[in-house]
Amino acid sequence: MTTTAHTDEHEPVDTPPGAAAPGLRLVEARTPAPTTVDVTAYVDAMSAHCPYLAPSVERELTHWTMYEAAGDAADVEAAVFEAGVLSAEWLRTQADRRQATLMCENIVVSGVGRELLAWPHWALKNLYTPVGVMFGKFPVGDQIADHHGRVIPEPPVSFLAVRFVVRARDPLFLSRTPDLADAVAKAEDDGRDVFEALSLSREWKDVKLWARERLPKE
Repeated sequence: MTTTAHTDEHEPVDTPPGAAAPGLRLVEARTPAPTTVDVTAYVDAMSAHCPYLAPSVERELTHWTMYEAAGDAADVEAAVFEAGVLSAEWLRTQADRRQATLMCENIVVSGVGRELLAWPHWALKNLYTPVGVMFGKFPVGDQIADHHGRVIPEPPVSFLAVRFVVRARDPLFLSRTPDLADAVAKAEDDGRDVFEALSLSREWKDVKLWARERLPKE
């Protein structure tokens, strides 16, 4: 993989492409300030839980791409997964950019909840954590606590967050998945094709079967 060095955090960069599969309809292209959903109050509330969020937003390094579910469950899952792959691969090209650790790509999928985000999120985490890209899942209706026991605000719309791993903090969020916590500690982007390295097809049905095998053992 070839990375692109940047010296100014405000220098224009190529934007990541949208989902390349049926199942999602693009509602609003990548933007630091979406107009179709008001995320301001949510971002302000979440800043108390994430010390990186406020400086990222201030520097316009947090972006939102707004989609709407437009298919059956299998199509939506496949499209969410593909959108995550495309965002992760684009983010990898930005690794040498100044303040890259503050970059965050949010993939919003209106009209879905935890069920249709769960498998794409799990597969993406397992694929990309070893190369230093982290995925977070924030579905509407979730009431969860952070590692301090504080309740995290419910988002106004379901989304996946894509960013670079933070070695000092991310293992705290992965206590139930020690293999992924270990992957964070060892994460290094050596430019590998994550699919080729695993001899894994990019077809969603194959990826989902692969992801099932990686569920934590009871």
